Amino acid sequence: MALLKSLLISCALFAVIECALLPGVPVNTDFDPHPQYAYAYNVQDAITGDSKSQQEVRDGDVVKGSYSVVDADGSLRTVFYTADPINGFNAVVQRGPVPVPVAAPVPVVGPRPVAPFLG
Repeated sequence: MALLKSLLISCALFAVIECALLPGVPVNTDFDPHPQYAYAYNVQDAITGDSKSQQEVRDGDVVKGSYSVVDADGSLRTVFYTADPINGFNAVVQRGPVPVPVAAPVPVVGPRPVAPFLG
């Protein structure tokens, strides 16, 4: 019984310390009431074959974004997602073939006109 009391007191003390309810412990009240950010990245590594990208935008409590990754079977998985306080988190997954990069056209050099020999 003494062990249970000791454990209960220890847990309560830990909770009070973690919640910053003790006097003299500073509480951070700085927060952004309307956070906003946007970021994106893209990885295309020809050596390892790693291919992925992500982009996300936040405006207050609304987050929208997407990410793409090439799965082990070689298909491209793209996830479009949104999150807000009313609808929660929603995602739509699309799978398809990996787009094949189109090579730049190489200019065709035809035969050059030959100057007449005046010799």
